Amino acid sequence: MIKVTASQARKDFADVVKGARKGQRYLIQRHDKGIAAVVSVEDLALLEQLERRQDLRAAREALTEIEQEGTIPWDEAKASLGL
Repeated sequence: MIKVTASQARKDFADVVKGARKGQRYLIQRHDKGIAAVVSVEDLALLEQLERRQDLRAAREALTEIEQEGTIPWDEAKASLGL
C-alpha cells in the first residue's frame, strides 16, 4: 500500500487514479492518520462481496436466535426502551 498525504493525493490525483487502475492501493493520510483509500474497482467489488457475506451470516444468526429464543411484542420492546 502506498501512503500519501491528502495534499499530495490532490496534487497527483491523475497518477493516483492511474495507479489504482493498475492494482496499486493508496492510503490517503492527514497528520499521519489514514482518512481514505483509493483502490481499483476490482478491489472494491471484493470488499462489497465480503460485506454481503458478513451481512448474510449475521442475518442467519439472527434467524437462528429467533427460532431458539422467540421474539417479544413490539409494545413490550418500546416500553423497555422507554419509547
